[in-house]
This record gives sequence, structure tokens and C-alpha cells, in this order.
Amino acid sequence: MPKNLLIVESPAKAKTIQKYLGPDFEIKASVGHVKDLPVNRLGVDVQRNFRPEYVTIKGKERVLKELKQAGRKAETVYLAPDPDREGEAIAWHIAEELRNGGPAIVRVLFNELTAGAIREAVASPRELDRHKFESQQARRVLDRLVGYQISPMLWTKVKRGLSAGRVQSVAVRMICDREREIFAFEQQEYWSLTAHLDADRPPRFKARLVAFDGRKCDLKTGAETDAVIEAVRDEPFKVRKVTKKKTKKSPPPPFTTSLLQQEASKKLGFSAKRTMSVAQNLYEGVALGSEGQVGLITYMRTDSFRLSNEALTAVRERILTDFGADFLPKKPNQYRSPKGAQEAHEAVRPTDVHLAPDSLKPYLTKDQAALYTLIWKRFLACQMNPAVLDQTQIEVEAGKGLFRASGAVIAFKGFMAAYDEPASSRAVELEKETKEEEALLPELKEGDPLALIKLEPAQHFTQPPPRFTEATLIKALEENGIGRPSTYASILANISDREYVVLEKKRFRPTELGFLVTDLLMASFPDILDPAFTAQMETRLDMIEHGEAQWTEVIRDFYRVFKEELDRAQSRLKGEVPTGLSCPKCGRPMVLKSGKNGIFLACSGYPDCRETADFTRDEKGRIIVSAVPVVPEDLGPCELCGRPMVLKTGRYGPFLACSGYPECKNTAPIGGEEDKTAASRPAGIPCRECGARMFVKTNRSGQRFLGCERYPECKHTEPYRTGVACPEEGCGGTLVEKFTKKGKPFYACDRFPECRFVMWDEPYDGECPECGTRVLAIRRGKGGEAKLVCRKRGCRFSRPLQSGEDPSQTEEPPNA
Repeated sequence: MPKNLLIVESPAKAKTIQKYLGPDFEIKASVGHVKDLPVNRLGVDVQRNFRPEYVTIKGKERVLKELKQAGRKAETVYLAPDPDREGEAIAWHIAEELRNGGPAIVRVLFNELTAGAIREAVASPRELDRHKFESQQARRVLDRLVGYQISPMLWTKVKRGLSAGRVQSVAVRMICDREREIFAFEQQEYWSLTAHLDADRPPRFKARLVAFDGRKCDLKTGAETDAVIEAVRDEPFKVRKVTKKKTKKSPPPPFTTSLLQQEASKKLGFSAKRTMSVAQNLYEGVALGSEGQVGLITYMRTDSFRLSNEALTAVRERILTDFGADFLPKKPNQYRSPKGAQEAHEAVRPTDVHLAPDSLKPYLTKDQAALYTLIWKRFLACQMNPAVLDQTQIEVEAGKGLFRASGAVIAFKGFMAAYDEPASSRAVELEKETKEEEALLPELKEGDPLALIKLEPAQHFTQPPPRFTEATLIKALEENGIGRPSTYASILANISDREYVVLEKKRFRPTELGFLVTDLLMASFPDILDPAFTAQMETRLDMIEHGEAQWTEVIRDFYRVFKEELDRAQSRLKGEVPTGLSCPKCGRPMVLKSGKNGIFLACSGYPDCRETADFTRDEKGRIIVSAVPVVPEDLGPCELCGRPMVLKTGRYGPFLACSGYPECKNTAPIGGEEDKTAASRPAGIPCRECGARMFVKTNRSGQRFLGCERYPECKHTEPYRTGVACPEEGCGGTLVEKFTKKGKPFYACDRFPECRFVMWDEPYDGECPECGTRVLAIRRGKGGEAKLVCRKRGCRFSRPLQSGEDPSQTEEPPNA
């Protein structure tokens, strides 16, 4: 029977550890946190020194019971959750549950899941770290105070389901601020002038105008550029100065969490969430054939550049073997970690540098192989010599004009032999542009004459600041001291899930909801949305972890200011943002508000004035009121009950609805005769459930179906009937329209599963004149043209479909 119990977070990690510790240890997994603040209430007693109320997480009762049972049988319990604040909190809560059983309880930390690291950690256990636990507790209480007291205000004033967060709201503000910078940006025209030159030796090269008449070149217009061209065109071009020097490009540091997320985004196209998920798998262990579970990287949540002496020794041996002595520095490269970094952790690196990526590919998924390769190469590169570049700069004079040409070639690859960085090195880009010559510029000396081939003017325009990508947003958060390595992925996921931002071409753009919530919070909670204030709180949380501050004092100082803002917001927050527009009906200010169908313009005089409107924004962010669709005064009677139809606006814009709602729920789109034929219309068959009429309807995805006119009392639906008989011999069924899980239509017999006939193309009730096959197929081109084809393989029959034959243009449904 095992004498000891070791508790980790994940079952995968438990498998990896079990094989190294043998029969004296029983390994159990907590599967993350076991206790937390309650979900349905604040869970923080503000009056009793911010005392948190911890409860067992729903579904974790069985896990805790098993841990207690195993703990009572063990002599020593080793708590081994992850080596960070969250892991310390998990260990602390488990210890509280097991202490009554009487076993000795100790803490062990694994920075990597290798045999040596695990055995060493177990041989030298430590006590639980109260300061680290209190730092996590303070963060949790802070986030709960903010989220659970601001979010309900947003629910009542703006929209149900919204949330505010101490860190996520600052991230949304940064994205909104960047978008407003783009709105405010005024594009400026400027010009460049490039001389194409030829010496008496190859290669030809280009030089750009940098000065004219002794002043720095600043060409604003095409006319100014033409004047310079006229002034230098007939002047002799000659070399004024040649400068040659060697420059070094230093290797990049090893990965921290944020650098790993940024690089995986740029080089692999991974989201932060995807990166952390794959890294977690690599850390916890991957099955390597007969070796079993092996942890491949060190702990992936770190802000430290520190590397162990053992890791440095191993990587230097690998560099010497693979690349040679020229690539190995005399002593290991050292990198200074950011201020406040947890130096107890190492940087993210391979646990065994001798496990090369190629040797592991049979055991790894595509994502795992890509991320491991990135980490492995970066680890080698950080301990290699710098790259050496030969840079040449040539100054060319022509009358009053001064032109400059710069070039570089790699003289020694250094770390680039292991970790290529072409995107960040202009020298490498320039070298790639040269196909035929080793050097980019010819060998020249002062006074050498040059022949002008042509002068090439070019018009340019200044560009607005770019929107944030995941990589650049993480970098900005880190630079501003907002959040920590373990939180970046969840921050980015939250702001997208809440629909405050959207990703367009892999760049964050704020939604109207994001703008609205940010503006409301900025007005009521300026400190919460202040990046400097948020960074200061992160610093104070670090101080708690280092034993330099009391967690209750930090919370008390924060809450004093926050409570004042909260009380003011209770009376002032209206859930609307001014727009500067006036109501066309009463002249009062128009505001932006949120409704069940999204953000809209409304008169601030509500309920006296009920004027509303949809809107868009122009390229400067200015609000443009959307035109109201022209609708006939007489909208006609409802096809279901005969009462008048009325105009309404929903999530997808204006539509027609029965005035008899809610007794009659008939609706129809707006847009003329074409849309009227697509509206709900009788299908010509009775409901199989209640005998009422069935109607052809269309769901939000544009998919047709049959529904009972007595909905919602009768919810019977059927697939849309094409009216084409099933071609299978003796079947007697009818082909109906169905859809795959991804929304792609197909056509199948309504007698499924007795008859399994299916076709992807729209069926046409006819017979092939060449081979006699029953039921032809309609194929529609991108331009709207349609043709009839035989569905039998090998038959080439095809002819255009006439308008009278097209089922899509027939008003009466085929069911009638």
C-alpha cells in the first residue's frame, strides 16, 4: 500500500509523475480548483475585513471526497499543483480539507515534469506559501468586487449578460482608444525620389533622395518633386562618401509566457488561448512510445528569463555538436528579467534539448509539433553568438541633391542558423532581394562617377496606427503592467466572447457595444479603466506575494475609492451615451442606447418622445442615421388571420408583422414582390399533428421549412417539399430539402430510412433525353444562370434552364 499521497491539478500530469515515483506514492488529481467564491452572490464580507466565503465548486464534491479518503491512509501528503498563485490557492484549499485527517502536509513545486526534477522536488519539500496564497486571494476578491458590483448595473442600464472586469475592461478601452486614433487620423501626402544608378561595375543599385540644398528632404507634393527632378536631372552623379561597418544582431531572449504567445501568433497564427492549451499539453506530458508520458517543456506560465545551470550546460553541448565552436559564446548569455518577475520560475524551454523536434513528430499533433519546434529553436538561439552583418552606406551627390543607398549582407549567421527572424531584420530582407550578387552594392570609393538610368518619383500617404493583433495587444498589456502571464489568454477570450470586440483579418475592432460600455464605465469609473491605476494594483499584488504588503490593506485602499465611484454611478449611470445629434421630432439630444436588437439611436426625451433610428459610422467614426425603408401605407392583411400587417424593427432590421401579435406571430420581410413570395405562405398540406394549415417558412439562416399556422400552440415542423417524386423504383416517396450541420443543403427521400436516396443538387422533375435517367439536377452559376444536367455519371446532357422551368421563380410552392 502506498505510504504517500501526491496531489496534482491534471490527470495527464498524474500519469507522467506516477512512472517516476513508483509504488510508494499514490497520485491523485484535483482537476483544477476545488473551492471558489460562490457563483450566485458576492461572497465577500465587506464589513468583516473583506473575508471571502469559499464553497466547494459544483461537481467537485466527489473529487474532494476521494482526496480525503486517500489522505487519511497516507503518512505524508505532497501538494503539487502548478508553481504559481493559482496553484498555491489550490494547494491551500486542499490542505484545509485534509488537515483534520492528521497526515503531514507539505508543498512541492515542479518547474518541469522530468524524472530528475520530480524526485528532487519530492526530496526537498517546503511549507505552503501564505504570501502567494494571499496574493491570489486578493486578486480574486478584487475581481469579484468589481465584477459583481458593476456588472449588475450594466444589466439593468444596458443589456443582460454583460460583464465588467478589472483587467478586461481596460483591455477593451485600449482597443477603443486605438480605434478612435484611427478615426481622428488625417492622412498626409508625401513623395519620395529614387535614383536608379549604374557604376562601371555591377550591380546596378538604387539611392533615395535624403537632402536638397543642404536641408533634409521633405517633399509634400508632386510639384515639389518635379522641381527637384528638374534641378538634378542633368547634374553629374558621383560618390560623395562610402561608409562600411560591421554590426551585430543579438540573439533573442528565451520565451516568457507573453513572448511565447506573441511569437506563436506571428509565426504560427495561433491565438493566445490555443497557444496556452497546446503548451499545457506539452508541459503535462506526451506519450512517447515505450517511454510513456514525458513532459516536454518547462512550466509555461512565467515572466522570468532565468535558465537553470543544468539546462545551460545541456544546450551549450547541443550547440557545439550541431553548429560548431564559432556559434558558441565563451560563457552563457544572460538576460535580465522584467521588474517584478518571479525568478523562482525558469523561462519556457524544452525539458531535454536532446529531444529534437524531428524525432518527436511521430508522437505529436500538428499543433504540438509546431509549438515545440518554436520553443526548441528559440532556446538554442538564445545561447548562441550574435549574427554579424556587413553594412555599407553610399552617399551620392548630384548638384544640390544628396542621395543615399544602404545595403547589408549577413557575414556570419550566428543565432539565425537556428532561429530565423527575417520579418524583423531589414538586412535579411535586402539580402533576399539580391538573387545574382552576393553584395547588394558595388564596390565604390569616394569620387567615383555614376550614370543615371532614371529618376523614379513615388507618391505616398501616411498610414493610421494599426489595430491591435493578439500579439500586439498582449505586448501592450505587458508593457503597461496590466495583467499577468496566466491571464492574457483569458482576457482576450473574454472580450471576444462578450462581443465587446471582433477579430477582423486577425485584428481587434471594437463593436458598438464595446464603445458604449467603455464610454459608460469611463464616465462612472475612471480609475477602474485607467491603465496606470490597473498597473499600480498589479504592483501591489506583487508586493503581497513578496510579503511587503497586507492583502486586506491593499483591498481596503482600493475599495475606499471604488465605493465612492460605485455610489455615484448608482444614481448617475443612465445606460446611454450622448451623440451630438438632435431628435428630428422634438429637437432634444439623441443618445446611443442598447436594446434586445443591438445598439440604436434614441431620443433622450423618452418616454415623452419615442423617436428611434438605426445608424452606421463613416470612416471618421461619425454617426450616420440610417435611411428608413419606404413602406406602403397599406401593408395588406395578414395571410394567416386577416388582421392588418404593421412595420416593426428587429435584430436584423425592419420587417412586417401581424398586428394581432401575440395571438398571431406571422412575419414577413420588406423589399417588394420578390420578398413577398418568400414570406410565409400556405404549403397546401395539413399539419399531421393538429390538422391546421402548414406554411412555408424561412429561419434566420435562410433555410426553408414547413411550420404549422398554430405555432406556438403546435410546434410541428417538416422539411420543405420539392414536389419531385423519388426516382428509386417502387419507392413512392417525395424529395425534401434538408441541411447538413454546416448548413449545406441536400435533397433526400422523405421515406428515410426505408429509402436512402440522396442528391446534392436541386432536383428537377424530368427525364434525361439522352439516357432516360429520372430526375435531373439544377446547377446554378455564381452569376445566377442555371442549367439542367443529368445526374448520371458519364452522361454529358446539359441545357440552360428556362425561367418558366425554374422552381425558385414559381410563386406557388410544390406542396400545393
